[in-house]
Amino acid sequence: MRVHDVVGIGIGPFNLGLAALSAPLDDLDTVFLDAADEFRWHPGMMIEGATIQVPFLADLVSMADPTSPYSFLNHLKATGRLYPFYIRESFYPLRAEYDAYCRWVAAQLPSLRWGRRVIGLEQEGDHYLVTTDRGETFRGRHVVLGVGTQPVQPETVRGPVVHSADYLTHRDALRTAGSVTVIGSGQSAAEIYRDLLGEARGSGAGGSGAGGSAGGPTVAPGAPAASDGYRLDWITRSPRFFPMEYTKLTLEMTSPEYTDHFHGLPLALRQQLGREQRGLYKGISGELIDEIYDTLYELSASGPVPTTLLTDTELLEASWNGTRFRLRLRHAQLEQEYERETDALVLATGYSARVPAFLDPVRDRFEWDALGRLDVARDYSIDGGRGRVFVQNGEEHTHGLTAPDLGFGAWRNAQIIANICGHEIYPLERSIAFQQFGVPTDASAGSRYGAGAPPRPAGVGTGAPARPAGVLR
Repeated sequence: MRVHDVVGIGIGPFNLGLAALSAPLDDLDTVFLDAADEFRWHPGMMIEGATIQVPFLADLVSMADPTSPYSFLNHLKATGRLYPFYIRESFYPLRAEYDAYCRWVAAQLPSLRWGRRVIGLEQEGDHYLVTTDRGETFRGRHVVLGVGTQPVQPETVRGPVVHSADYLTHRDALRTAGSVTVIGSGQSAAEIYRDLLGEARGSGAGGSGAGGSAGGPTVAPGAPAASDGYRLDWITRSPRFFPMEYTKLTLEMTSPEYTDHFHGLPLALRQQLGREQRGLYKGISGELIDEIYDTLYELSASGPVPTTLLTDTELLEASWNGTRFRLRLRHAQLEQEYERETDALVLATGYSARVPAFLDPVRDRFEWDALGRLDVARDYSIDGGRGRVFVQNGEEHTHGLTAPDLGFGAWRNAQIIANICGHEIYPLERSIAFQQFGVPTDASAGSRYGAGAPPRPAGVGTGAPARPAGVLR
């Protein structure tokens, strides 16, 4: 049986980037498997005019290899769109444009195998055997898990709800509903609310940020204008409609140094920071917030707008009686519960990492944390330092906000390739931030360590992170 150096499971942007960076390496034999028939990136949220929230350099390869033939700029050149993009003078590609770029890259990579759902993973000696639903078995020295995340739906919500992941599929039906309620505090909720609000002037607007979702949409003709019989509400448990923070010193938190610092923190502190930092990459673009206000203002010129925006309000339960939803809500500040009804319910409640069932036969070979999640090492491996199995975008709880960041994906892939090859193929920038995130290097020993203080994790706050296992320098 042919032995591949790498078997990738799942082909989202991150494993697609790994395939693209591996393609020029003659000595690296790779194969990537996915259950889908083709590459599709968030098809349910391809709202007209929406942009991604990171600059075009955050493509599949450029931050590791700006000379790669699989760069976004090369895609523009090959498709005759380089000069129009230049004249447009925006760093932020359209979301549909980014999807087309990824599909363009995917079409050139012979290592991709579509229509293959992985159902089994076993270890045989130094190799892993990956089995698909087609009865195929792929043997690999290394495995890279890029299975992605799955939509989150609270257990207390029952009935025919629409998750934002499937929004476009249901948009026409939502436009004809008598009332629609959108639940969520992030970019997707804002985009859906703006899209359903009514036809108005405006255009998509992007902004930089740590995440990889999209900017403000242009509402398509035919969206329901505010009129008698139609009501649109937006409910968020956040205290306000938070804009995504993308000031430059904050963006330094999407750096190798901050990832080193975050990874070295205790589990409880990482959990706390993970909650506190969501606004850094799960907020709403400021341009879109302003556009929503301007739309509401414009609609209000002809009379009251049938809409309500509720903040600091948590959805406790949603029940379906066959025709309508009854929502049980709680206002956090007032500690008061109340109910509302709506014809349609849209959940923009995000996504969560998942542990696929095919890992069960080899669970004992992987590291797990106290909460039952994969305990991902700093070099993205999960197999106790052996450096044979790696994770993509499943390490937010161990690595922080760089896990879902499109801009950091190429760096992570360069690290994984270095681990597999035993040396850096694509040079890794390890110190890019002006600030230090731990104890300053010039602090005295007495102030740095108190009596009984635990030793500082290797690489934390030193400006010179510890070398990941398997990387030769």
